[in-house]
Amino acid sequence: MTPSIASALMPLMRGLDAETAHGIALKALAAGLAGRDSGRDDPVLETHALGLRFRNPIGLAAGFDKDAVAVAPLMRLGFGFVEAGTVTPRPQPGNPRPRLFRLAEDAAVINRMGFNNGGLDGYVARLRDLPADRPAVFGANIGINKEGADPERDYPGLYAAVAPFADYVTVNVSSPNTPGLRDLQGEERLAAILDAIAATRATLARTPPLLVKIAPDLADDALAPIVTACLTRGVAGLIVSNTTIARPPLRSPHAKEAGGLSGQPLFDPSTEVLRKVFRIARGRLVLVGVGGIATAAQALAKIRAGASLVQVYTGFAYAGPAMPRRLADGLAALLKRDGFASVNDAVGKDA
Repeated sequence: MTPSIASALMPLMRGLDAETAHGIALKALAAGLAGRDSGRDDPVLETHALGLRFRNPIGLAAGFDKDAVAVAPLMRLGFGFVEAGTVTPRPQPGNPRPRLFRLAEDAAVINRMGFNNGGLDGYVARLRDLPADRPAVFGANIGINKEGADPERDYPGLYAAVAPFADYVTVNVSSPNTPGLRDLQGEERLAAILDAIAATRATLARTPPLLVKIAPDLADDALAPIVTACLTRGVAGLIVSNTTIARPPLRSPHAKEAGGLSGQPLFDPSTEVLRKVFRIARGRLVLVGVGGIATAAQALAKIRAGASLVQVYTGFAYAGPAMPRRLADGLAALLKRDGFASVNDAVGKDA
């Protein structure tokens, strides 16, 4: 099955509830039924960031493949990088269903999944089986359990476990669906977690770059302390941003469901936070722009706002497996139209 055929089946999947459809999609991907991208990336898309080479700057955000069951098939769709997780030390079921809602009228999704995943042991076992010659960069996204968590113990342990297999590791302190998690974005708590990870990293033979994923709902005066905490503790980059608990005007009947909102309504606020972080960081952190990207023009807008790399999730869930190639080809055309010789040349031009 080619990505175009798989995409044609997407309307049938939308007849199912969102979480059931997502589970079927993951199983189909893991079985290789989504096909393979046969396109070629334009050289203008090659990106160097985090000490890594990306074939293109378009990535899949964490949350789509929580348990790393379909990493290699997802990479074959044309992504420049794939991030799997969030993985927690112990398995947990997450919040009660229903907990995933399509807001089709708004090109959005609300989720309150609650870090449902099979735990670290199975996740690492699947990473061990990834091919050495994988076609894209791999990122591991780590988080803490809802109960019995000790962030200063758990994040370093998670980092050490995935470090042998990941090209970079993201600390998720910004999901709105684990009680108290977003409090860890505060300067003192974040600094304590990063100090603990730094102590563990000093003992490891392999230390992939560390990123922190932040929320779009942070107050402006909270951004500079986060940047400072990251810069002084060896963090290589920030992912801006996670889902939002804000509720802009929405048309869907699911608009009032609790949880994190993603998709088109997140594009403007997350891009504004990205722009502010870029101004504060002044090139000292690699920024990954995520939130509401569905078109090549939106991907370029994130880059021009300060992102060296971008990620998709909700747009991919709606558009299907042909999306990565469409975005890559469209982005290459727009970069050339605007006179940029590389992605890096466009980073922050509108910030």
